[in-house]
Amino acid sequence: MAKEQQELSASDALILIERLLQFAVQRKLIADQLDTHAARNQLLDLFRFTESFEGEVIEERLESAVPLLEQLLDYGYAIGLIPDNSTTYRDLLDARIMGYLLPRPSEASAVFQRLTEEEGLKAATDAFYNLSIDSNYIRMDRIRKNLYWLHETEFGKLEITINLSKPEKDPKEIALLKTMPQAKYPKCLLCVENVGYAGRPDHPARQNLRVLPLTLQEEQWYFQYSPYVYYNEHSIIFKGAHEPMVISHSSFARLLDFVEQFPHYFIGSNADLPIVGGSILSHDHFQGGRHVFPMEAASADVLFADPTLPGVRFGIVNWPMSVVRVNGTSKADVHGAACRLLDEWREYSDASADVLAFTEEADGKLTPHNTITPIARLRDNGEYEIDLVLRNNRTSEEHPDGIFHPHQHLHHVKKENIGLIEVMGLAVLPGRLKDELEQIAAYLTGAAAASAAELHADTHPLHKHADWLLSLIGRFGTANTAEQAKTIVESETGAKFLDVLKDAGVYKHTTEGAAAFERFLTSIGLQRA
Repeated sequence: MAKEQQELSASDALILIERLLQFAVQRKLIADQLDTHAARNQLLDLFRFTESFEGEVIEERLESAVPLLEQLLDYGYAIGLIPDNSTTYRDLLDARIMGYLLPRPSEASAVFQRLTEEEGLKAATDAFYNLSIDSNYIRMDRIRKNLYWLHETEFGKLEITINLSKPEKDPKEIALLKTMPQAKYPKCLLCVENVGYAGRPDHPARQNLRVLPLTLQEEQWYFQYSPYVYYNEHSIIFKGAHEPMVISHSSFARLLDFVEQFPHYFIGSNADLPIVGGSILSHDHFQGGRHVFPMEAASADVLFADPTLPGVRFGIVNWPMSVVRVNGTSKADVHGAACRLLDEWREYSDASADVLAFTEEADGKLTPHNTITPIARLRDNGEYEIDLVLRNNRTSEEHPDGIFHPHQHLHHVKKENIGLIEVMGLAVLPGRLKDELEQIAAYLTGAAAASAAELHADTHPLHKHADWLLSLIGRFGTANTAEQAKTIVESETGAKFLDVLKDAGVYKHTTEGAAAFERFLTSIGLQRA
């Protein structure tokens, strides 16, 4: 890379700036000639030029700014704009460059409103999504590296991904972060103050982030896309105020407000308790998008009714986790039904099913364990739909990480919390698995071999998978073709994720589990339909 940086001349960099401006105009990041002049001058200043390129720039059409950006980042490092050529510092400069090519945040919001009025909401979200990609805020070049496949189960097809889009920090960066003082601005990655923020080694730059203001339940909220989209149009809807996540009656009302405003999107929330909650509990937020998850496609086979709400249907969804689906054409009735289920579940205990709503601590304080992961949609037939996934975060001596959490024998594949995305049937597995699964496949073809003792040794790169790998060899042998081995490994990984979801399910798919699930619903006054 160093040789390429030396060969990139100042003249080359000036041409790259012009080509990048051409891309921005073509993709409508820049909408006016005056803005083109301003953006050019900002880029010239950034790269320490006092004059622009005077030659002819050949007309071209690029689908992505990334090829141009990579070369400008090389040049930026060569002239000292960043102290290190690491991914972290390159990303900081990348966002700064693209930030000069975008409309101001208020202008981006105004364009969205105008498109909504003139061409409809779907056209407006399409354009806003494309802006987030073209600005390189959504790094599609990295996201395309993620592995993805489907796994057929008795509950339908699960989606399996191995996340390779988040760049890992090198040891030098990790050491640097340990020496940095704790920063207080922005308060977290979800605060609106991130818009336009220059970033630092321990916080991503966001000059190329644009958000849309929303009103949910007469409160200020914002809409943006996730920089690491795990599914189509993966959105984040976050509160304007930095307030902790909580699942409440207001949460359900906000979800229903959102699907009225964005009927082509689903919206859901992580749970609000440790172990069963998401990774950011400090800032109230939801996730949405334009994707049909496996859980949404699953049917509600066991139906219930509430005599006091004749227009509302309740169903137990045929899914490895414990899901109550609520449907109805009345927004108020569906909201009321969801609130009632939440209130009842918060207080519900059934020791025979390992469900305890509270644990009394030594000081007499009660620690709550029951909560809900909710997902809302507005159906084409006008019905509101909320899936309420029952969660419990209690631990035990046998399962210190969580009774309804992936059990220890599955941690070699998935140890992290089972949040909203996994709940709905999309596995987001750690990037380490890419190399590990390839190595496992090599044993199934006979290209690699080791004794059981060698595999179990802490020094072996597959020691976490030793028992699983030996089981696979016993079942499938070591004479598979490379393609057969790949299929086996993917299928068996999918089976592991299904077991993860089963562990996270409060009521198991057994006769006893089904009876316990029905016992809860009938205890709150629901009747079999």
